[in-house]
Amino acid sequence: MELRRSVLVPYTAEGMFDLIEHAEDYPTFLPWCVAATILERSDDWVAARIEFSYLRVRFGFQTRNPKRRPEWLQVRLVEGPFRHFQADWRLRQLGHLGCKVEFDLAYEVSDSVLDRMAAKAVDVVARSMMDAFVRRAEATLPLIGMPAPVPLLAPSIAAAAVSTVECAAALPAPEVVRNGT
Repeated sequence: MELRRSVLVPYTAEGMFDLIEHAEDYPTFLPWCVAATILERSDDWVAARIEFSYLRVRFGFQTRNPKRRPEWLQVRLVEGPFRHFQADWRLRQLGHLGCKVEFDLAYEVSDSVLDRMAAKAVDVVARSMMDAFVRRAEATLPLIGMPAPVPLLAPSIAAAAVSTVECAAALPAPEVVRNGT
């Protein structure tokens, strides 16, 4: 199976690269990712173990990935339900407009019954990845030339803040008390 996706985004290549490289954050935004552990990280590569669960099929794999920030990251299989697995992320800054992100994936699952069941799950997960990274960028990265997004207050905190402001606005202005009068 092969998959190619590319997208133009209004974010820096560095910001997008960091989203891709920080696999430990995947469970917070990548559909069906239930666990991710960084095994080792250096300036030249990152090794990780990632677990997915889709329609009661759970599969995981370990990778060791050479990288050059912010230009590319190659995902190379160490262990998992694949006969062949190779993914490449390429990023190119487009001046003040943003960057182009390309994702190429080629894989072939092993011949076991469990691995063949995982093939459909792998396909669904792989096809959703680029969209998940773009949504994560929209939520966490600043647009080029703009400040970083400010996280919204939790609803209960926001409601309390509004209530406090409304209550304070409803109070009469304090009276000036003069000494002796």
